[in-house]
Amino acid sequence: MDIFLTFALLILLSPLLLLIALLIKLDSPGPVIFTQERVGAKRQKLGRQRVWLVQNFKFYKFRSMVQDADPSLHEAYIKDFVEGRAQPTPESGGKFKLTNDPRVTRVGCFLRKFSLDELPQLFNVLKGDMSLVGPRPVPTYEVAGYRPRHHHRFAAMPGITGWWQVKGRCRVSFEDMIRMDLDYIRNASLWFDLKILFLTIPAVLSRRGAE
Repeated sequence: MDIFLTFALLILLSPLLLLIALLIKLDSPGPVIFTQERVGAKRQKLGRQRVWLVQNFKFYKFRSMVQDADPSLHEAYIKDFVEGRAQPTPESGGKFKLTNDPRVTRVGCFLRKFSLDELPQLFNVLKGDMSLVGPRPVPTYEVAGYRPRHHHRFAAMPGITGWWQVKGRCRVSFEDMIRMDLDYIRNASLWFDLKILFLTIPAVLSRRGAE
């Protein structure tokens, strides 16, 4: 299902992808695509069994920040988020997110509002690193702060959208995000995936928890 839907989406969205690429180039110097090492999982055969193995892969997004943006600001925030010190504020609109991030470009701000920066992950699906639905792939510096029970979220292929994304996204604490990912893994099915894909559309249009 993933490959068929991904090809269909790429054909359908190709004019939009080209327009976004043009706007990024006109707005600020630097590449159109931002790449980052992310952590996910892939099911592989080990002896007579098939097991989930954690793997790092190159993750694609439309660039929404200035070229060579310093990652330390986000790394510090993620550390606080994972350890439970980060709290939503009035300035963040009640979301767990960085506010007034000077690294974000004008076009990047718009792309993030409607999650359009996520579209290049369709190519991650074609490469077999991701699925359309699943727990979000996370940066390596986030995993560095995980406790043993947090690693259970790697019992599924990472997805572009997921239960966490449609149920709150940045309005959800780290522990609640983990709980939602584990709920998805326990109840994974084709129908659950279709439900999440259906719920993704209103979640994106309403910008629920985005930016």
